[in-house]
Amino acid sequence: MSKIKIMDEILANKIAAGEVVERCASVVKELVENSIDAQSSDIKIELIEAGTTSIKVTDDGLGMDKEDAILAFNRHATSKITDEDDLYRINTLGFRGEALASIASVSNITLKTSTGLLGTIVVIKGGKVISVTNGDARKGTSIEVKELFYNTPARLKHMKSLYAELASITEYISKLALSHVDIRFTLINNGNVLIKTDGSGLLLKAINNIYGIEVTKKMLEVQALDGDYEINGYISLPQMHRSSRNHIITLVNGRVVRNIDLNRVINDSYHSYKPDNRYPIVVLNILVDPSLIDVNIHPTKMDIKFSKMEELLDLVKNMIIIKLKKQVLIPEVDIITPIYENNVIINDVYIKETVNKITDEKPAYENSVYEEQVLELDRVSEPIEVYDTNKRLPELYPIGVVHGTYIVCQNELGMYLIDQHAAKERVNYELFKENLGHPLKKSINLIIPLTIELTSSENIIIKENFPLLIDMGFEIEEFGLNSIVIKAHPTWLPSGYENDAIRKILDVVLEKEKDFDITKFNEKIATSLACKLAIKANMKISINEMECLINSLRKCANPFNCPHGRPTIIYYSNYDLEKLFKRSGFENLK
Repeated sequence: MSKIKIMDEILANKIAAGEVVERCASVVKELVENSIDAQSSDIKIELIEAGTTSIKVTDDGLGMDKEDAILAFNRHATSKITDEDDLYRINTLGFRGEALASIASVSNITLKTSTGLLGTIVVIKGGKVISVTNGDARKGTSIEVKELFYNTPARLKHMKSLYAELASITEYISKLALSHVDIRFTLINNGNVLIKTDGSGLLLKAINNIYGIEVTKKMLEVQALDGDYEINGYISLPQMHRSSRNHIITLVNGRVVRNIDLNRVINDSYHSYKPDNRYPIVVLNILVDPSLIDVNIHPTKMDIKFSKMEELLDLVKNMIIIKLKKQVLIPEVDIITPIYENNVIINDVYIKETVNKITDEKPAYENSVYEEQVLELDRVSEPIEVYDTNKRLPELYPIGVVHGTYIVCQNELGMYLIDQHAAKERVNYELFKENLGHPLKKSINLIIPLTIELTSSENIIIKENFPLLIDMGFEIEEFGLNSIVIKAHPTWLPSGYENDAIRKILDVVLEKEKDFDITKFNEKIATSLACKLAIKANMKISINEMECLINSLRKCANPFNCPHGRPTIIYYSNYDLEKLFKRSGFENLK
C-alpha cells in the first residue's frame, strides 16, 4: 500500500501559512499590499487588541466581481502574473497567490467587495467557504480577519505581547506610508488613531506625519542617478539618530525591502559623524528596471537581490558622503529663559541638536504653532550648504580656555566653544588615516632599536603580518625566541610618541587577527592613535597653539565631530548671549 498521499488542500494552506503568516503584522502586510495593488487611494486599517481579535482593512480600490471574490481564496490564484516572463518583471507588491488562502486557513474571514456594481460578501471559516451573498455597490474592498490562529493553538501560544504585535504593525504601516506617499493611510487600534497620512504625494509631509516636526526639520533631501538606478529621498542630519537600524528605510520601486549590504553602506556613510552604536533616519526610494532585481527569494517578499549591487552601493555611499560634506554641522546652543523657584534656577541651558544657518535672527519656525508647521513644511529652514569644504568653519578668534579643556572663540556672529581633545583627535585621525591609506614608505631609523617581547601565539600573529608592517614603513625583524626588534618606523608617527604609537599598532594587529581587513585595520589604527595622542583635558596650550589647532581643524574633511561622533564645536549666537543676560529686546541698553 502506498505511503505517499496527496496533501489535503486546507492542510497544505496551513503549512504555507507558517511561512506567509507569522504574526498579526504579516496579515496586515498582505492585506494592505493587496489594497495598494488594487490602485487604492485611501486605505484604512482597523485593529482590535493589536489585531489578535480582529483586523479589518478597507480600501477604495478596483474591487472584485463575484467570481473573482471566490477564486481569490484558492491557492496560487492571482491576477498579477500570467506567465513565466512576468516573474522577471514584477511591478506589483504581491504575485505569489498564497496570502489569502494561507490567512483564510487559520482564521475566520468576511470579505465585502464591489467593482461599483452589485457587491459580493464571502464568509470563510478555517479555509472553508460558508456563504456567498450579494452586498452593496460601494466600490472597493473590505476584508475582516477574526480569531487569527484559532485552529493552530501552537502558533497562537507563541505570539508576542499585544504591545509587540502593535509595534510591529505600526512600524510596517509607517514604512508603507513613506513608500506610497500618494495614498492616504489610517491605522486605528481599539478606536485610537495611531497613524494618519494625507496622501499629498510629498515625501517630506509623509515623514512629518510619521516622525513629527522635529525630525522633519533635520532631514536633507538627496538625489542620485546613473545608467541603471535612480535614487531620491531624505537622510537625517548626523545629530538626529536612533538606537536601532529600523529607521533606515529602503524602498525599491515602491516596495519596502531589507538588504543587509545596503543598510550597512548607508550607516557606514555616516562614519565619524555620529556614535557607532547609533543609526540615522533614512528614507530612500530606489527606482530600477524590474529585470535587474529579484524579489522572489522569500515568501514575505522583503528580501531582495540586485544584479548590479556594487554599482548601487557606490552610488548610495557617494550620494550621502557628498551631501554631508556640504553641510555646516555646528550644533547651536538653545537658551531657555531661567525660571526661579525660591531663588533657585530650576531649568538650564541645553544643546539644541540642530543645524541652522549661523545668523543673529531666530529661525522662522521657532515660535510658530505645530499646526502651521505641519501645513507649511516649506517654511522649515534648510541647513546651509558650503561647496568649499575648507570654508565650513567660520573665522574663529581664540581668546582663552575654560577648565583647561574648552577653547573659547568669538567672531561677529557670537561665541564658540571647542573641545580641544575632540578637535585634536579629529585632526590626528584624518592625518593618520591618509598616511595609512597612502603610505609614502619613508622611514626614520631609531637611535635605539625597540625590542618587544611577545607570547608564543602573539609572536606567530605578528610574524604572519610582517609584510603589512613593512609596507607601512617599519623595519622589523625576529629577535631571539618570541621577541621582535623594530629598527625603523614610518615618518608620520608623531614625534615624541613613537614608542606608544608602535605598541598601539601592534596591539591592533593582534586584536584584528581573526577578521583581518586592511581597511578596517587602517580605520582602527587611525582612531586608536588619534585618541591616544590627542591633547588631553586640562593640558594648557597657548593662544598660538589654539590658532594652529583651529586652522588644522578647518582643513579636515569633517571638522564637526571627533572619530567617535562627538561634537568638536558648539555655537552661542549673539541673540542667545543677550537672552542669557536679559538684554534681548532692549536695543538701547548699553
